[in-house]
Amino acid sequence: MLACEDLSVAYGPVAALRGVSLRVEAGECVALLGANGAGKTTLLRTISGLVRPRAGRLLLAGDSLDGIAPDRRARLGIAHVPERRRIFPGLTVQENLLVATAGWRRAGGSAAAELERVFALFPRLAERHRQYGWSLSGGEQQMLAVGRALMARPRLLLLDEPSLGLAPLIAEDVYARLDQVRRDGLTMLLVEQNTALALSVADRGYVLEHGEIVLADTAAALAGHPRVREAYLG
Repeated sequence: MLACEDLSVAYGPVAALRGVSLRVEAGECVALLGANGAGKTTLLRTISGLVRPRAGRLLLAGDSLDGIAPDRRARLGIAHVPERRRIFPGLTVQENLLVATAGWRRAGGSAAAELERVFALFPRLAERHRQYGWSLSGGEQQMLAVGRALMARPRLLLLDEPSLGLAPLIAEDVYARLDQVRRDGLTMLLVEQNTALALSVADRGYVLEHGEIVLADTAAALAGHPRVREAYLG
């Protein structure tokens, strides 16, 4: 589904990614682990087109993404749930969800089935569908951000720190919903500092340090790896 080949990204003279190569196969959930500043968010922003690589290639289902703008990448099926959620404060929960359908509803489609699926996955959003997005709790806003991405009918879902700022029980609840999405077959690339949560839903994972991939293995193998346990699992 997604292939990153020898990607390098820099902000001025500062290298953020150095020769990063990874793959996400169709139907997989792949976790990208690492400390703050490792380059995880930069990689997601590069995949979604918000950052331009200095070198390397990105392929979606075998087709190059070179030169393709972020809005076109979204129409190709890449949905990005950004860090800190970015809920539209002046819109209700339902309006926030419907924003993501604009690209495909122009063809005359109905969003009713997508709304039903998102509300079944996140019942609290159904209960609060007339409330403004800003009035939700942190956990509910994260559910709204994920639900909004799902409304776009993505082929690939990029998630940036979905547990950030959430109480442990709320984070576990959000991850239970992500696990359901994974089991439904949606392809996901998950960036997360909470390594235990990320590996609980992932099939495979990569560890990024100082902009370079230093480990790659199955989720189970990474959870038991001495380097991962010492640095990220405590």
